[in-house]
Amino acid sequence: MTTLKLHESKNYIVDKIQKTFDDWAENGRSELMEKEHAKTVLKFINTIKFKKKFSFVDVGCGNGWVIRKISSNEHCQKAVGIDKSKKMIDNAKLKSISKKEKFIQTDIESWKTKEKYDYIFSMESLYYSESVENALKKIYKIIKDGGQFFCGTDFYKENKATTNWSKKMGVTMHLYSELEWKKLFSDVGFQVKTKHVKNVKGNRKWKRELGTLFIIGTK
Repeated sequence: MTTLKLHESKNYIVDKIQKTFDDWAENGRSELMEKEHAKTVLKFINTIKFKKKFSFVDVGCGNGWVIRKISSNEHCQKAVGIDKSKKMIDNAKLKSISKKEKFIQTDIESWKTKEKYDYIFSMESLYYSESVENALKKIYKIIKDGGQFFCGTDFYKENKATTNWSKKMGVTMHLYSELEWKKLFSDVGFQVKTKHVKNVKGNRKWKRELGTLFIIGTK
C-alpha cells in the first residue's frame, strides 16, 4: 500500500502517485505528456473503427486531451475521463470543449460506476495501479459485450530505455513484458492482440524502432 502523505497546499490526503501528478498538473508537465504521446496515440486512435454510437472512458486522462479528441467524433455519445490526481481533473474540466465530456477524480479500482462502456482507453496509466490484475478485472466488468480496452505503454521490459522510470520517479510502477501483458489480459477474459506504434521521426531511437506498445483486449 502506498504511504499516504498530506499535500502541503491543500487540506486533503494524497498518496505519492497522486501527489506526483498533482505537481505535474501545476508545473505544465501534463501538456508535455500530451505532446510526447500525441503522435503515437493519435496514430493508433485513427485506426479504431468506432461504432455508430459509442461511449468512451480514458483511465488516467491527465489534462483530458484524449477525451477532447474523442468527444469531437460525431458518433460519440459520452466521453468520461478519470484520474487519481485532483489537479489533473481540474485542468481537464477547464479545457473541456463539449457537454459530452465528464471528468471524475478516482482511480479505476475505486470508481463507483454502474454503467457499461463501449471503449476504454489508458495511456501510461494502468501500471500505476495498486493491483494491475484487479484494475483489469474492473475494466472487464464495465465494458459492454463486444467492447474493447486499449492499453498503451512505453514502459515494458523489451524497451530497455524506459525500464528505469520507476526508480527515477520514485514511485511504484509494475513492469511487464509484452507476453506478460497479454497473459494479464487473457486471464480476466479478454481476447488479446498487441500492436507497436512507432514514431519514425521521433528523436529517440526506441520511439523509432520499438514504439509504443498497445495491448488490445476485446470482450
